[in-house]
Amino acid sequence: MNLNSEKVLSGRVTLWIIGAVGVGLFLTTNLPWQLDDYDQAKEAFISFEMIKEGHWLYQRTPLERLATKSPGMATKPPRVATKPPLVGWISAGLFAITRSWGLAWRLPSFLAAIAISVLLFRAGSVYRAAAALIGVSAFVFNLLTPRLATLVRTDMPLACVIFLIGLIHWQKVRRNEAWNSRDRWLIFALLTAGLLIKGPIIYAFLLPGIVTFAIIRRRDGPSTPRDESVLPSDRTGAYRRIWCGWWPWYFSLATFLLWVIGGSIFVRGFFEQVVVREFIARFGETIHRPQPLLFYLPHLLQKFFPWSVLVIALATLDLHSRQWRIRAVLREMKPETVWLVCWILGGLILMSLIPSKRVDRIFPIVPPLCLLLAMQVGKILPSEQLRARVLPWSLAALLLSIAFTTGYAVSKVTAGFRHHSAALVAFGRVVRSQAAAHHWRYEVNKSDDEGLLLYLEKMHFIEPERAIMEWNRGNLDALVAPVGKAPALMREMRDAALSQLQSTQRQDESGSYVLITR
Repeated sequence: MNLNSEKVLSGRVTLWIIGAVGVGLFLTTNLPWQLDDYDQAKEAFISFEMIKEGHWLYQRTPLERLATKSPGMATKPPRVATKPPLVGWISAGLFAITRSWGLAWRLPSFLAAIAISVLLFRAGSVYRAAAALIGVSAFVFNLLTPRLATLVRTDMPLACVIFLIGLIHWQKVRRNEAWNSRDRWLIFALLTAGLLIKGPIIYAFLLPGIVTFAIIRRRDGPSTPRDESVLPSDRTGAYRRIWCGWWPWYFSLATFLLWVIGGSIFVRGFFEQVVVREFIARFGETIHRPQPLLFYLPHLLQKFFPWSVLVIALATLDLHSRQWRIRAVLREMKPETVWLVCWILGGLILMSLIPSKRVDRIFPIVPPLCLLLAMQVGKILPSEQLRARVLPWSLAALLLSIAFTTGYAVSKVTAGFRHHSAALVAFGRVVRSQAAAHHWRYEVNKSDDEGLLLYLEKMHFIEPERAIMEWNRGNLDALVAPVGKAPALMREMRDAALSQLQSTQRQDESGSYVLITR
């Protein structure tokens, strides 16, 4: 069984099968593609506004795009987009290439998931092929990765950037290499990218681990080469390996602060909504819903099953083989292993201390956790006795994870089609087609469905009063309106009639729309 397990886990055929099934899960788990949940419409609207109106630095959300302007009327500050624009820039560039918004919005997350998988396999290969395959499988087959792989969100691109930065530190520690100018410029570029994807949250996943590692490894002997990035009071070998210097962190933060300062000065409502509400309020309990301190731990154990069980089992086995001498284990632990543990626990603990929590926010610790699992498996491979016990466990975990993740994906896709999750997508496509064929001038009545604007490729909603006025003036040929509000609107609109175009009912009538024509 041991020989068969190692042969299966090391085989090239197995790798190709895992890759093909993983890509299939990435592409299908979110079907039917729509923008009606997880704030996808807000993220998609960023690049849409960039292309349509040329707002490349600061954007607004779909529900604030209302054609309601009246002379002398006092209005509330518009609700601005709270995420920095980097992923929006990427989507805008992809749209220029593909001419498909569906691909442009979802390719950044998909490509980031593929990049993490490749990086994991290459890094895990230092522990042998079987360990690398287990590490990649743990990343692919869990309940978080396939779901985030094509969501129109910033979680996967952020996780990719964080993993790249952490991986560079891991290589420096493992090889005992000093930092050079090229390395520091690369860290600066990656930190800047992370800040322009989702803001300072990138620090929560990196700095606690770096500081903890530097403190733990300070007992190492002094470094021999003098390195300008090392503080005079901390010239130890481990500190030199983990710290790239101050300027990549300072200058990347300065670049991000330029964006924040510009928005605070030139964009109405930016400071209150982005700086105060979106960032500072995360540390309080009044605006965002707080969660318990240990919120992430049980969710991570469940979402990462069965790999979470395997990680705990391998750690327990290692401690048992050393007669539970924890101090001896810590002393004998390789520096790169110490860094992985500090990286994972540092991010988990700091994110747990922040009151505002959501399951997907902890995702950036999943890739290093997968690399730690690959290291655990690789550590037992030289021992024939341990290999005979652990490899069958690993193969069983792989098969169970494939069944578990595939079952989850099938249930999500089936429920999506059964509940007509993409009803508005299809409706918007037909309306656009008919409007183009008949040269209709059409608008969208005010709605709570943020994705509706994007499905119809319009920049704003229109208030009912404005819609009636423009219709009666002859400036509108068609109007998309909620089914429940259509009769009241038509009573005040001359020559208005219901067309045959109506969206399929989803959960309730409030989510159904009809096209009113002349």
